[in-house]
Amino acid sequence: MDVTVVGSVNIDLVASVDELPRPGETVSATGYAEFLGGKGSNQAIAAARLGRRVAFVGLTGDDPDAAEVRAAMRAEGIDLRHLGAQPQTPTGRAMVQVDSAAENSIVVVAGANGCLSARHVEAAGPTVAEAAVVVAQLEVPLDAVLAAARAARGSFVLNPAPAQALPAEILDLVDVLVVNEIEYEAVTGRPLPPDPAALAAELAADTAITGSVVVTVGERGAFVWDGAELSHVTAPRVAVVDTTGAGDTFIGALADALSRGEDLVTSARWAAHAGAVSVGSLGATTGMPRPEAVRASLARTAEPLGSPPPAP
Repeated sequence: MDVTVVGSVNIDLVASVDELPRPGETVSATGYAEFLGGKGSNQAIAAARLGRRVAFVGLTGDDPDAAEVRAAMRAEGIDLRHLGAQPQTPTGRAMVQVDSAAENSIVVVAGANGCLSARHVEAAGPTVAEAAVVVAQLEVPLDAVLAAARAARGSFVLNPAPAQALPAEILDLVDVLVVNEIEYEAVTGRPLPPDPAALAAELAADTAITGSVVVTVGERGAFVWDGAELSHVTAPRVAVVDTTGAGDTFIGALADALSRGEDLVTSARWAAHAGAVSVGSLGATTGMPRPEAVRASLARTAEPLGSPPPAP
């Protein structure tokens, strides 16, 4: 297996609005749609679209939406042998509002995702252990994340979202920590420095983080710390329809490139372009690109990519 994702799967309920409502305000939607979502399934789909063999470890509920979730993920070629069903529990939900400037507001209801345990991850032992890259997030309980980190023999990539502080026993096992500005502060207890030199100095002095760090900074791209040096990876300028899922696309694409043996900076550059392509469509997974779209985006820049990925 190239990539195994341990994480959440949701149904996203997406309302388009002119402006996000303020506290106490009611606004009318200009559109509505439902999509497959959840950080785990989003990241799995992103890697699968780019041609990787992907397995998923997680839980749906036993409601009618579970069949829809499974059909959508199976259509992407994802191995679902370890996607279980939690009795008498709904499949996870996310209520998403997207305004005319493509900003969003999201409320997540864990549902079955909150029942994923170390026992479920341990039951998927070989699928986790044999993957070149294992990816996890925090929309499932920490004991499941810790079990995934312990079982991984390949690179363990963690996206600590929703943002929260992490116990040392998990941080010690992370090979690549992928955070945005909010998540960086939650994990380190410090706001993200505005100056790259200050960021490099902070990461060099941080004894709690032993692995590499990728800090995504939206349209500015990402900063990549490999344990010795900080690099800046830029993102292309694109027309934005919806940023929902862009971060998950970045992480899925990062896992894709790492599983192919690319170095971290090259992988982050590939991921930044994949994320930029993804924001051109409404919905978390709708705009997730195929490899040719990412290659086309990279071809419009002067930045080297490294070895090109094979066609799926």
